[in-house]
Order: sequence, then C-alpha cells, then structure tokens
Amino acid sequence: MFETSKKNKFESGLIVGIFILIITLIAYYICHALRLGTMSIVIALIFSIGSAWASYYYSDKIVLSLNKARPATKGEDQKLVNILDALMVTAGLPNKPRLYVVDDSQPNAFATGRNPQNAVICVTTGLLEKLDYYELEGVIAHEMSHIKNYDIRLSCVVSVMVGFIVMLSDLFSRALFWGGMKDNDNDSKANGILMIIGLIFLILSPIFGSLMQLALSRKREFLADSTAVEFTRNPDGLISALEKLENDPNQLETANNATANMYIINPFKKDAKNGKKRSTNIWSTHPSTADRIEALRNLKY
Repeated sequence: MFETSKKNKFESGLIVGIFILIITLIAYYICHALRLGTMSIVIALIFSIGSAWASYYYSDKIVLSLNKARPATKGEDQKLVNILDALMVTAGLPNKPRLYVVDDSQPNAFATGRNPQNAVICVTTGLLEKLDYYELEGVIAHEMSHIKNYDIRLSCVVSVMVGFIVMLSDLFSRALFWGGMKDNDNDSKANGILMIIGLIFLILSPIFGSLMQLALSRKREFLADSTAVEFTRNPDGLISALEKLENDPNQLETANNATANMYIINPFKKDAKNGKKRSTNIWSTHPSTADRIEALRNLKY
C-alpha cells in the first residue's frame, strides 16, 4: 500500500511537469500565431505554471462542477453517512472525505481531490436507491481505496489537464480561423524548431493525454477492488454491487469524457445506437466488469 501511494505521488509530480512543458509549448505557439512577438515565451510560461497550479488546487471543485454534484446531507443521506463513518475505522484515512451526491438514476460513484486530506466521495441518487447496505459499503470502500492509494490525485489532475489541453487545441483552431497565422519571416526563422515542436504537441497531446488517462484508470481499478475487500472483509458486497451497476440500463446524464475514467464503472456502458455493451479496447476507461468480478471471487479462496 505504501509503495503504491509513493509511486502515485511520483507519477503525479511527473505528469504535472510534463503538463507544464506541453502547455508552455502550445501556449507559445498560439501566442506566436497571434503575433505577440518576443513576449510569447514569457506569456506561455506564466500561463502554463498558472494553469498547472489551478488544476492541482481546484481540480476537485472543477470535477464536482462538471458533474453537477451537491453536498450530501444527514437528513437525506443518513445511510451513506453511517457507512462512511464505519469504514473510517478500518480505512485509516487521516480525514473524513466530504460526501457529494449527483441527482441521476444511474447507480455510480467516484472519488476526487488532490490528497486524502482534501478528498471527496461522490455518489449518484441511483446508487443510494438501488443498492442495499453491504453493496453500498463495497462501493464506498472502493472509493476510499482510491483516496488512500492517492489514485484520486493522479486521476483528477490528469482529467483536468487533459481537458485543458483539448481546450487549448480548440483555441488554436479558432486562432487559425481568425487568420492569426500570417507569416512573420524574422520570428519564424528564429523560432522555427520550437514552433514545430509546439505544433506537434498541439496535435498529438490530446490523443496521448486521453490514452494516459484511460490506462491510469484501468490498472488501478483492480487494486482499489482488492483494497476495498480488505476494508470490508466482504467481497460479496462489492461483487453484487458491480453486477447491479453493470446491468443497470440507465445512462448517466451528467457524464462527460473528461471525468468518465474516475467513476467506479464506465458511465457510458452501452452504445446509444444499438444498445450493445461496449467491449474492452484501447479506448476503454475501465477493465471489463467480468474480469473485476472474477478477480474478487478469487480473493475468497
């Protein structure tokens, strides 16, 4: 557990560093395209460092806003509060995560925040309505596992930063449309190499970022499942919960591609055109539920 947390912290720092580099090059390319002259690199550095800081410290608020989440209340969500209080004893978290609820009929949940001291667990109303006590306990334990392993920092920062890179790519497209790419011979010759690198990053970074986001999510779900069983000593609860979540026909209305990897199960479970379940591939945000259930059943023996 300690090694996993340490590795996640290192990966988070590495990703933030890569993000600053990519954003600097993209921002420089955009500034140069808009013919801002020698101030382009200064503006790009300030912009990249500022956006990285905001993404790190406000990532939880951004994610909750994107998913239209509201704070949970003891009056309406007492069962959820009781389960969290009970699991705090076995999970060993330094602070109790804040609880949020998304008003949606699909049963699902995610955890977010930059560290265990500033963590959030968010569930849908469908999850509270359709799962029994032990199934809900398994789901909450799974999300607490992500918090303890520092998965939340990694997935949240990556989600926000990937979304930000995509937004910058859109901004560059608009800059082209506005005609800001008219050539300036002196600047082009002096900064040709950096401009080419910036253009390459601008085109490829959304693709690489999305692939990284998906890979990080898939490989951590198995660990969170097994850690959740350590907390509850009840694999059957999580197995039953995953089966219900997988078979539920509802679509998550507030789901978006930037945060889909954070949920316990893919919120886009079915193809909207033909109603068939999607097979696991390079673009899948989660390992197959069948594989996760099989791994949990193996823990019982």
